[in-house]
Amino acid sequence: MQNFAEELRAALLLILSGDPDMWSIVLLSLRVSLTATVVAAAIGLPLGAILAVTRFPGKQLVVIVVNALMGLPPVVVGLTVYLLLSNSGPLGVLSLLYTPTAMIVAQVLLVLPIVTALTRQIISELDGEYADQLRSLGLSRMQTVPTLLWDGRFQLLTALLAGFGRAVAEVGAVLIVGGNINHVTRVMTTTIALETSKGNLSLALALGVILILIALMVNAAVAATALRAQRFSHA
Repeated sequence: MQNFAEELRAALLLILSGDPDMWSIVLLSLRVSLTATVVAAAIGLPLGAILAVTRFPGKQLVVIVVNALMGLPPVVVGLTVYLLLSNSGPLGVLSLLYTPTAMIVAQVLLVLPIVTALTRQIISELDGEYADQLRSLGLSRMQTVPTLLWDGRFQLLTALLAGFGRAVAEVGAVLIVGGNINHVTRVMTTTIALETSKGNLSLALALGVILILIALMVNAAVAATALRAQRFSHA
């Protein structure tokens, strides 16, 4: 217990000292995860909305697949991206393996199903509520998508925060495609795994504390967004 207290104290001092190596790891983690979330949002928001308002044969099967992909194992995603970006893969000519870009691609594949599935659910509920009003304005189903996305912006922000939380806590996929290279692809989760195995618990704990704080801030943002959405709906 005494050793743990000492390591925790050293971790807190490491955070407060502004250690440049540690904070560069934190910043890279945030840059990769935020970029992946933005890309996933650009694809998943319209895709989920279109899936919600359109009717086509096999739609239920597509919805089931999208929902199932929310639980996609990260190591499977990492292996898939690795095979695509390796020298013998179809995209090997791009030389993206073991770069932050490869990590972003892996995280996009993990976050995209979450954003798409939650967007479909949110927009589907809004479409059921406002369908008659929107049709009375002469709008087609596709034309209602921007209106519904705007109306559900607070709920959709919750979906994006959930996606970001998944991305920033990811370790398996980014380790496979990023390689955990110091000052290049080393992020918080992979550093925690590495430093723990080396016995450098102070750095691992420092990054763990920061990761927990980020998770708490994301959850607080989700709760605040949900509360604001509730107030907006009753206004």
